[in-house]
Order: sequence, then structure tokens, then C-alpha cells
Amino acid sequence: MLGQAGSGHTGGSLSAADIVACLYFAEMNIDPKRPDWEDRDRFILSKGHAAPVLYAALAEKGYFPREQLMTLRRLGSPLQGHPDMRKLPGVEASTGSLGQGISWAVGMALGGRMDNKAYRVYALLGDGEIEEGMVWEAVMAAAHYRLDNLAIFVDNNGLQIDGRIDDVLSPRPVTDKFKAFGCEVVEIDGHNLNEIMQALDHARNTKGKPTAIIARTIKGKGCSFMENKAEWHGTAPKADEVKRALAEINNF
Repeated sequence: MLGQAGSGHTGGSLSAADIVACLYFAEMNIDPKRPDWEDRDRFILSKGHAAPVLYAALAEKGYFPREQLMTLRRLGSPLQGHPDMRKLPGVEASTGSLGQGISWAVGMALGGRMDNKAYRVYALLGDGEIEEGMVWEAVMAAAHYRLDNLAIFVDNNGLQIDGRIDDVLSPRPVTDKFKAFGCEVVEIDGHNLNEIMQALDHARNTKGKPTAIIARTIKGKGCSFMENKAEWHGTAPKADEVKRALAEINNF
């Protein structure tokens, strides 16, 4: 998809792939035939630049034909560089302005509480994204309103577009911050499916407060020449790199 487009965000899409796979194919109560079903679980990709991983999951789940993936970032395509809820079924929020997605998720979780709905809300943030101040306002509100129907993932790969998060504007210690803001906190290997599912189970059984799942991940996971390299944050692979990447992923 990214190779065909010639642009887009590869590294952060790959670092989040295992989390998104667990959510869409094992955790969330959703129905591709009814994308507007009132009682569906909601997923908000707060780090909206990682749209390719969301599009891949939606296509595999059956929200739209897989062939449409090859129109990523083309003029007129519903698969834009950042998700657009007005154009693509299954997209819950138009995200990309960092920090806003988590605020949206908190609003959805609060709305579900007020409407006595059983649905759950899941948000995925980047660790660079949590440098944004409004993230912490949203987390503070989630704890204040005791939103135990909200689970927040942090894709903690340690890199952002300008380099290491520790060098750009360190948000550490991440775990302690979420605890201080009133969340139940779980730390996991974000590429271990068992740990992801156990964390989701823990979140489901936590009452009276939201859960933050801090997932240690690797930017560019699965492609040896991309892993842990900040330059792959917003770089698309060339044709020969696509072949090499797919070969490595398929043999993973």
C-alpha cells in the first residue's frame, strides 16, 4: 500500500500492527455489515498518520474491498493520508492533529456511560504524541469521570519524526504519569499477542477508572532495515524495498 502510494508513514504503522490486529480480530464487538451499529465498540487511531494499519485492518475485516487499499493517498480516494470518517466506513474519527483523538475517545466513552451503553472505547496514541498537552487534559477527564469503558494504548517505540523522543521532548516516565493522572496502568511487550490480550482482559475487568496500556514496540517492526530507525517514520519504501519487506514479514 505504502509502496504503491510512494508516500506515507511506514514505521509507526508497523509498530502498531500487532495491537490493531488483536483489537479488530479478537477483542472488539463490531460488525462490518453495520458500521454505524449503535452498540459497537469504538477504536480511535489518535496517531492518525498511522492510517495504513487501520486501513489494512478494516479491509481484512470486510469493511471495504482489499483492492481499494492500493488507492492510498490518491486524489479522490477515501483512503487519505489521515483517516476521514466522512468517506470510509469503519473510521470512527477524523484524526491526525496529534492529541485530539484521545479527547474524542474520552467523549465517546463518556457518551456511552450517559446513554447506559455497554460498548467499549479503545484509543491508540504514539509516544511522541503524548508530548501534546491536551492528551493529559483528556486523561485527567477520563479518570475524573471514572471511565472504565476506556482503554488507552501507547505505542511506545521511542521514536518520532525528528528522532528519539528522549531528545525531542521527553514525556518520561510514561507509566508514572498515567498512574498520577488516575489510570490503571499495564506495561506489555506490544508485539506479544498473549500479553496484548491479557492487558485487554485486565482493562475489561478494571472498574472505576480507565486503563492505560503502555506497549513497548519497535518502529518498523518486522522489516530489519526499518527497525528502530526514525527516518522510516514518514518514508515509504521503494519497489525493491517493498519486495524485501514483504519477504521478511511473510517469513516472520
